[in-house]
Amino acid sequence: MTKLDALDLAALNSATKYPSIPTYHEIDRGTLLDRTVAFHGDVVLTEKVDGTNARIVVLPGGDYAIGSREDLLHARGDRIINPKDPVVPALRSLADRLTAPTTGIRVYFFEVFGDKISKASKQYTGTRAVGYRLFDVAAVDAAVLEVPRPVISTWRENGGQQFLTEDDLALTAEENGIEVTPRLGRIPAEQLPTDLDGMQKFLATRLPDTLVALDEGAGGRPEGLVLRTTDRSVIAKARVEDYARTLQRLSAR
Repeated sequence: MTKLDALDLAALNSATKYPSIPTYHEIDRGTLLDRTVAFHGDVVLTEKVDGTNARIVVLPGGDYAIGSREDLLHARGDRIINPKDPVVPALRSLADRLTAPTTGIRVYFFEVFGDKISKASKQYTGTRAVGYRLFDVAAVDAAVLEVPRPVISTWRENGGQQFLTEDDLALTAEENGIEVTPRLGRIPAEQLPTDLDGMQKFLATRLPDTLVALDEGAGGRPEGLVLRTTDRSVIAKARVEDYARTLQRLSAR
């Protein structure tokens, strides 16, 4: 059994952070450009939920830590690092029952949303309800914790974590009784719009309203889509707000 107490927590924190995800259209100073991320094969369309990024880091034997995007916050057995962050109460009971890896480190990535977690919370709830959805699971080789911290960061941002394929992610979610971010289907890569106006219309058609409203008081406006290949080798995000802002700026020229 591997225990958190035996690990370099700063290294573990860095190795298990979620890597940066590019926008589908390249962005510069808040304005989208014409260049797009190149996709191939089938592309999975998923809702991008506007909450806060969270993770549960699970070790062989079941020891775990709950983290936000930047920090580890809480460990199994009420070993409290920072109990005030809203992701801890949202995910603690789930963390107690997640499947542990036989070797290495497994990281479950979630979007926690609702209440007052983000500026968009009112789009998901009118009663301060809180929800979460799983959007990725990655395997991390424990050996990476032994290398210098800057090397870990570079490793992470260049695809060092091994993410589950779409089918394996669905299976893992089912085995653990977790809901994933909504899937809106799969399309051939060549059907993705490459122009800004076309992508704005694509977002409006594919996701006119959020699919994760927590109650009837939710505003319902969606943030956008995450696009990913079925093997998770290519991933990008497309936010409604980015396209609206860019096209408004272009029309004003």
